[in-house]
Amino acid sequence: MDFEALHSANFKLLDDTVADWTSMLGKLQSLKQDAHDGLQGKALKANWAGDNAVIGREFVGKTAGEFGDALTQATSIRDIMRDTRDELKTQQRLLKEAVERGRGKNLTVTASGGGFIVRENPDKKAPGGQSDVNGLRDELQGILSKATEIDTSASTSLKALVDLTDHGFSDAVYKDRDSAANAVKEAEKLAALAKKKPEDLTPADFDALNAGLGKYSGDPIFAEHFATTVGPKGTLDFWAGLNDPRLAYKVGHERVEQYDDLQKNLSLTLATATQADTPDMSRWKYDMVTMADQPLSKNSTTLGAQVMSNLMRWGNFDDQFLKDYGTKLIDTEKKMSDNGRHAPVGWQHMGMDPLLNRTGSDSGSDPMTGFLKALANSPDAATDFFNADFVTKDEDHDFEEDADGNGKNEKRELSNFDYLFEERDWPQDRDSEGEDSIEGRNNLAMALEAATTGHPAGELPTVNTPPHNADQARLMESLVKSISEDNKRLTDHSHMSDSVGQIASEYLPDINRATTDTNPSADATATEKEARERIEKLFPVAGTEAVMDHRDVSRFLLTVGQNPEGYAAVEVRQKEYMANLMDYHLNPDLPADQRYSDNKQLLVGEIAHASGEVSGTLNVGRQEAVAGPAEESDKKYEQSVAQWKNGISGGIGTGIGVGTSFIASPIVGAAVGGVATTVSGSVLEAVFKDAEGHAKDDAGAKMGEHWENGLDNNIKYTQAAAAEAAKAHGLADADDIAEWARTGARDGYQHGGDFSGRVAPELQTDI
Repeated sequence: MDFEALHSANFKLLDDTVADWTSMLGKLQSLKQDAHDGLQGKALKANWAGDNAVIGREFVGKTAGEFGDALTQATSIRDIMRDTRDELKTQQRLLKEAVERGRGKNLTVTASGGGFIVRENPDKKAPGGQSDVNGLRDELQGILSKATEIDTSASTSLKALVDLTDHGFSDAVYKDRDSAANAVKEAEKLAALAKKKPEDLTPADFDALNAGLGKYSGDPIFAEHFATTVGPKGTLDFWAGLNDPRLAYKVGHERVEQYDDLQKNLSLTLATATQADTPDMSRWKYDMVTMADQPLSKNSTTLGAQVMSNLMRWGNFDDQFLKDYGTKLIDTEKKMSDNGRHAPVGWQHMGMDPLLNRTGSDSGSDPMTGFLKALANSPDAATDFFNADFVTKDEDHDFEEDADGNGKNEKRELSNFDYLFEERDWPQDRDSEGEDSIEGRNNLAMALEAATTGHPAGELPTVNTPPHNADQARLMESLVKSISEDNKRLTDHSHMSDSVGQIASEYLPDINRATTDTNPSADATATEKEARERIEKLFPVAGTEAVMDHRDVSRFLLTVGQNPEGYAAVEVRQKEYMANLMDYHLNPDLPADQRYSDNKQLLVGEIAHASGEVSGTLNVGRQEAVAGPAEESDKKYEQSVAQWKNGISGGIGTGIGVGTSFIASPIVGAAVGGVATTVSGSVLEAVFKDAEGHAKDDAGAKMGEHWENGLDNNIKYTQAAAAEAAKAHGLADADDIAEWARTGARDGYQHGGDFSGRVAPELQTDI
């Protein structure tokens, strides 16, 4: 920075700019509040239907979120500019004070060509002579250098912040210039360590990298700058080199137990980086995809995807990057497996291969394992991936089917879901304990959970979770049909059942519709269409319905019920869903065009029957697991149900298919003690209380006794839901409503057992 520019700087323009941005923050805060409370609030309460339930509501949600991001970005810009102004004013003050002190020592400072000259006064020398001249010169130069650094880093920080997104606004938060500038400095420092040869990396370097990435992994400017400075090739070489004991012997010997921490921190950093839309990051993503099927070096057998997929297991990666990467990975897999004819041999871990995954769950040699974990955190990318083609009918492959039932097989097309869930020969792998690894298929189930539900795996739906779209519903249909066709696809890999159970719990309106055997097809008769319209009112679905066959649903639920975690997910949510439906339909203020029937006996009986059938079918699966070959403990089932209490807050969650805003009726009296603010909350408190009690019993029930216990409990909970809903809405015939619920629950439960016995006899043990 020029001496004269700082010495004579007028900061009024900068003061006005900071004031304008501050004023803008107030306006953006008001817009954010209006968008959240008005726009988004009304959207969440609205009874959306058709495409609007997905596209319109989601668009409104994203638009409302943009106002919040705009406020965040504007605040960061204002804070950086304000901090920069204040620091430059400080440097100007220091400069002028130094000049004045020099004047007191008979020194004169004059501007010269952007710089300055310090001289002694010709008529009176400085007390310290040349020493005073040099001292003042160095002090002034230090002030100017600091001012230059402030100005340059502010410009760099502001540009980096604005460049993070091509469209919309960034949600990155920086409270001052130093925090943004430090992000760049730290990124450059740590990138230099990551670019060192593995044999030159020291334990101290490792510690600095691990701590730094852990601290800054969520910082957008840091993450983008670190990733682009190291580069895509450098990123792959760093992780592969670190895990090569021949190269990184010293650091590996002393820090190998902390490799999992570094793997996680590096993955989180890269995930944050991919969200940036800077030109350098766009090139990074493109190059990384290109390198997926390329060897790391001339003599290496390790491909880029085998390394990168292990650095994708944590964090939320950019959707488009995941889509491009997934396409490349599938193309590579097709080449390795001859379009699915055999296992992808290139992914098989051999004895001398490096361990590219350090979590202990698997070796990391199969890149599909890590990639599927990334999809589990990115629902939109997961949905797109599973619905994409693996092979088409026109390609050279051996997958055939008798689609027309004429006894003649023809080539079939396979989606990525079909291939991975049904056909893939998974490479053999072991965990750190020497046991067969389950990580690949477990991550597959989690990715499917994200793909079908629209939220990251392991989370529960919230009021902001959009209704299911057509692609999600289509994938759900495929999953149910696939498990119905061959239940071993799930029972042979029971660790997938918790995710599959969670998926089912979020499609309960669709599942309940399927049990009614009404015709949803376009060629239905007028009578069938009328019946279907009534069922659609009984079980409302916002967004796109997953249309499933009754037989497939029964076989699917029976299979899910054979795992305690899968059983608990569906059973608990079905009780909640049933209670919410009672509350919704017994509300006298429900608009006439949304009513199933004014006949409360018919209404309550239908809800209770459908819910009873779901529970009865699940219980067939449960008793099969308890008394059949699997010999799953009855106690474990009760424990799984009881554990769900920690994951939900009784009352909303699943809702009734048209949003949770309808489920707001206060209960008159809870069925059991504890806090319960809705009808469903009351029912769930009873469910959990019973489950916690049974979980403490040492002996499981016999099959006959268990079936009767399940029937009795189903009736009890359904009666309670109907009675509490009637009381909540001040209905005079609460006792009759409870009795209608009892009858419907009993008949539905028994029907579930009988029907599953007819459509799935081979899935049940003959005892």
